[in-house]
Amino acid sequence: MAIEHIFLNTDIPKEFQINNPIHQKTYLMDGEINTWSGEITNVYAAICEQKNGELEQKLIGSIPNMGEKNALEALDAASRAYDKGRGEWPMMKVEERIHCIQEFSKMMLETRDEVVKLLMWEIGKSYNDACNEFDRTIEYIEDTIQDLKKMNAEDSEIHFHDGVYAQIRRAPLGVVLCLAPYNYPLNETFCLLIPALITGNTTIFKPAKYGILLLEPLLKAFQKCFPKGVVNFMYGSGRTLVTPIMKTGKVNVLALIGNSKTANAIQGLHPKQNRLRLVFGLEAKNAAIVLPDCDLDLAVKECVNGSLAFNGQRCTAIKIIFVHQDIVDEFNEKFVAEVSKLKFGLPWEKDVNLTPLPEPDKPTYLKELIDDARSKGAKIINENGGNAIASFVYPAVLFPTNTSMNVFHEEQFGPVVPITSFKDINEPLDYISDSNYGQQVSLFSNDDDALAPLIDGLVNQVCRVNINSKCQRGPDVYPFVGRKDSAVSTLSVHDALRSFSIRTMVAFKDGELNNKVMNDLLENPMSNFVRK
Repeated sequence: MAIEHIFLNTDIPKEFQINNPIHQKTYLMDGEINTWSGEITNVYAAICEQKNGELEQKLIGSIPNMGEKNALEALDAASRAYDKGRGEWPMMKVEERIHCIQEFSKMMLETRDEVVKLLMWEIGKSYNDACNEFDRTIEYIEDTIQDLKKMNAEDSEIHFHDGVYAQIRRAPLGVVLCLAPYNYPLNETFCLLIPALITGNTTIFKPAKYGILLLEPLLKAFQKCFPKGVVNFMYGSGRTLVTPIMKTGKVNVLALIGNSKTANAIQGLHPKQNRLRLVFGLEAKNAAIVLPDCDLDLAVKECVNGSLAFNGQRCTAIKIIFVHQDIVDEFNEKFVAEVSKLKFGLPWEKDVNLTPLPEPDKPTYLKELIDDARSKGAKIINENGGNAIASFVYPAVLFPTNTSMNVFHEEQFGPVVPITSFKDINEPLDYISDSNYGQQVSLFSNDDDALAPLIDGLVNQVCRVNINSKCQRGPDVYPFVGRKDSAVSTLSVHDALRSFSIRTMVAFKDGELNNKVMNDLLENPMSNFVRK
């Protein structure tokens, strides 16, 4: 099937149809689901429809377009709920906060079909991937609960050293501003919100530019399961909403998954940056290094999936492939053959791999990358590579690529795969060392003697070395972090609980009076901190 036919199929299964636009006229703030009557922003699907002989992205709804006044109202609500650490939520027992999260998870499960459908329409995620994102998010919530229960049990221990007793627990940090990405608008939103909430912080959340309507079905669950002001949503321009909030200095934690340029700009607005905890998941330019002794079929399979899963729109995607010159021709032949097997189409089509892109400007940007590379000696080595229609771009495999090309350095975040050959292993190693990014790398080899020195050097440049497998985030219980411009703090089940909290202790010197007071506190159910 030619790519020109991708949007001509109007046979949409009934369960995935959006017959009427979803105009979101409500928003959650200060414990109330309020009605919005101000300016709106239209929400368009990644999927196009035929209109007057032209393809246009389908209008599927609208959201509030809030201003500075609304942003400051959200900040005031979160600040009141935290109440300098004396609010209901930060003072609540861990077990009670866990119960609230569990009730939220139950209500969230009821929205699965609706959220999955909106993931498909808004960001072009395939049905299977959308289901996986939802289910993985539920699993992440449960894993977070179990990890916090374990942590809370361990923190019940009373420590004694050098004549001083202490009970050490973790306490919340305050008001958290959460900014999520569009590529995993559900999962990565909750990878910020859930650990921030369960550790006792209050939150202000601004969704990404794309993937917004899918959160609307969850507003009632947030309202019902959390005290007033603990969760506050705002919609609109990041510059308009985030700038006044940060300038107040009242934000204690900036949690952002996006790019380093945005992160630097936002944190620079805070008047007392030493007080600001940063939790960032940022961009990456993860490389694959394919050695001549590898299992070539396995390397090709993992590199295709690693570079083109969800159209390459993952920070963990393999974004450049280094192949030893002795095997590069065979690798390229097999790689192109595997890419040709990938099914392209609309998100609800069975076994579809390649789907439309949600960002309207992305096809133009990708074409510019391809044209720049071709002007400097690269060739598109796969059939249909780089062909585009409306919001769909067919993957372009570029070879050979070199340091003069923009695609060699920039994070393309789309279906463009640069491949380069190397003779000396120091070529890819120096590339990774000199890169602005340091998230992950994939090594393909069957020789432990060859792998050992590479592993030992690369763990000092990136935070995950994948052996004979693609770069990826999961399982979520493993640390997810990066060096240089790729991350600040660690996002994973265990580490995120620590990223959004701080160690605090109650200490007392050994002695008759203090021992009596401490024993009384431990037996008294009134303190939520000092207790068994």
